[in-house]
Amino acid sequence: MAEADRGTPVPGSESDGDGIARSEADLRRYETVEELLRDKLSEAIGGWRGAIESALPVVAFTIAWARTQDLRTALIVAGAGVVLLLLVRLVQRQDPRFIAYAAVGVAISAFFALRSGRAEDAFLPGMLQNAGLLVLFLVTNLARWPLFGFVVGVAEPEAFAKDPTWWRRHAGIITVAARLTWVLIALNVLRLAIMVPLYVAEQVSALGVAKVVLGFPAYLLAVTAMGAILLRGHTPIDPNRAPA
Repeated sequence: MAEADRGTPVPGSESDGDGIARSEADLRRYETVEELLRDKLSEAIGGWRGAIESALPVVAFTIAWARTQDLRTALIVAGAGVVLLLLVRLVQRQDPRFIAYAAVGVAISAFFALRSGRAEDAFLPGMLQNAGLLVLFLVTNLARWPLFGFVVGVAEPEAFAKDPTWWRRHAGIITVAARLTWVLIALNVLRLAIMVPLYVAEQVSALGVAKVVLGFPAYLLAVTAMGAILLRGHTPIDPNRAPA
């Protein structure tokens, strides 16, 4: 495991005169690792609006299917919801990338469902994604390369371009990022434990309900848990000083 530097400047970085190393990310802006991650996580998920916009097409599909039992109608309704959200973003001249994520998700789900003709296959891409993320999160956490560390790294483009692993010089970032990743591991385990048996049993309506409940609401619970970790923790950015 990489250790945090203790008073030794990182190559290509500057020193603040007190022996505290700093990278291009200018970590002196933050007193604690938790404060840093709160800032970067907010940027990464696009705030509450970005999270809601990513979930709304799933809600639209589920409601349309429950009312019509028609696969094409449900997919059209979900697609129309994406177009409407995109138009709102464009009219407001705001970043539409989170709508683009939702559009890709709807397109992939439509491909799987229309290819097989089975409505339950619209949920298969999401389950495969959850399984892939579960393996990825688990392996990287056990290897002490928590992916939340890269959330911090990517949020500082100049530093990331020079050294994608600069954040691993800070042991506190590794520790806190690993704690956050365990929350997402638990979330993906829960989703798969509930949705896989429903998929095997071809329970489309139950899958729809589970997708909604285990989607944004469960995500909010995970974010709340991560928020509690970030609010209660006081891991100093620099191990030689305590937060003010």
